[in-house]
Amino acid sequence: MAGATARVVSLCGLVALLTTATIFALAWPVFTHMRNQRIWYHHAEDPYLHDNTDLALVALGTLPLFLLLLGAGSAALQTVCSRAVAAGTHGHAQEDESRVAVAARLRRVLAVYVLRGLIVWPLPVLAAVVAHRLTGYQLDTPEPLERGSWPHALVEASPAAAVAIAVLLRLALSLAPAAAAGLGPRAALRRSWSLTWTRPGFARVLALALPLAALTAGTVRLATELCLPLRPVVRTLLEQATGNFFAAYYAGILAPVLVGVLVAAAVTLPLTFTAFAALHDHLRSARTRPLRAEDAPGVRGGP
Repeated sequence: MAGATARVVSLCGLVALLTTATIFALAWPVFTHMRNQRIWYHHAEDPYLHDNTDLALVALGTLPLFLLLLGAGSAALQTVCSRAVAAGTHGHAQEDESRVAVAARLRRVLAVYVLRGLIVWPLPVLAAVVAHRLTGYQLDTPEPLERGSWPHALVEASPAAAVAIAVLLRLALSLAPAAAAGLGPRAALRRSWSLTWTRPGFARVLALALPLAALTAGTVRLATELCLPLRPVVRTLLEQATGNFFAAYYAGILAPVLVGVLVAAAVTLPLTFTAFAALHDHLRSARTRPLRAEDAPGVRGGP
């Protein structure tokens, strides 16, 4: 598992670096415009506050690429961890699965990620967009909703409610990637839902998810803080190589974040995926054990 984690994280880091470099190259006219504007304002002896709206649009447009990369790497690690749990629980050697079976399981896990994302995230995104359009401070007048009114307050609070619903849905479907080891995507989602929405199931999922989420957030923060010395190094090297301060500035911001995310992924994701795979196996076994006992010979209702 350690070797597979190192290979997956290293490959994802390399692909992320190449993707980021490509995006910077495609967005270079934006950086050039910022540099020219800065030179012009400096010549006119006026302060220059650069507008990063174009860069925000570029980042928003390229976000699906990084989400796809994160999903592919997570699916690969999930497959490895699920196989390790199956080998430890059922005694099957991990090498018994052929490459075709591993590839099929990887595709099922990826499909589960896509379906789960389509179920969980559209509601909070839609609520945030609607609330911004109806109550955002970009509106010059209180219309269409009067500020201070109950409709305005409800619409303004709707994103928080939508996020709470999304978190509950995400918890209910947290066992689906582990269930995809032997089921199709939709069947895996249904099994996760049925295992989680029980009193012991939800309590155990919540008890496992909260400390792992805190561990992941703390690891990302700590790793990013430790990598902050990369910021001036990257900024200086890139500015000397290109002569563009803004490209070097944003590259310096991204460098410690990218390294921190990769370090956190290598540390926390194998632990998280293994824990949820073991929990799925435990909850499934606990559900099927009484059924097997009822069907045993000599038991009431049995043959």
